Amino acid sequence: MKAVIQRVKDASVTVDDIVKGKIESGLLVYLGVAHDDSEKEADWLSEKIVNLRIFNDSEGKMNLSLKDLNTNEIYSDFSGAKVLMISQFTLLADARKGRRPSWNGAAPPEKAKSLYEYFIKTIKNQGLVCKCGEFQAHMMVSYTNDGPVTIILDTKEN
Repeated sequence: MKAVIQRVKDASVTVDDIVKGKIESGLLVYLGVAHDDSEKEADWLSEKIVNLRIFNDSEGKMNLSLKDLNTNEIYSDFSGAKVLMISQFTLLADARKGRRPSWNGAAPPEKAKSLYEYFIKTIKNQGLVCKCGEFQAHMMVSYTNDGPVTIILDTKEN
């Protein structure tokens, strides 16, 4: 699995001019599922994302995770921090040869959807709010990157 994580002030996703998911602050996560991924990779990646210390503490240091912001009364100003999850098979693109990317590494839609939904459940099971796009839809994503902070995680590299 590959994920691009962005710390955002706001983010939303629309399909056919209908807002499917919207958050005021938190993390925008693009998730790509590879053909050889399993629930094991989803578990590792979701735990990593919610505990990734990329939010500023009172001294301005990136020292707090999304989970910290939602479970510690000291940071109640951020207690609304959420996740906006977007499925994105193009993260598995291989553009090393030619000019047209290959997506042979991406999981077939049935498997990808199942693991995408499982991934969302693992985020929610950690006590966080997770809004979503629509799997296999043409989505329009809008956001304000905070920092900017953008992190790429790949379960193949852990």
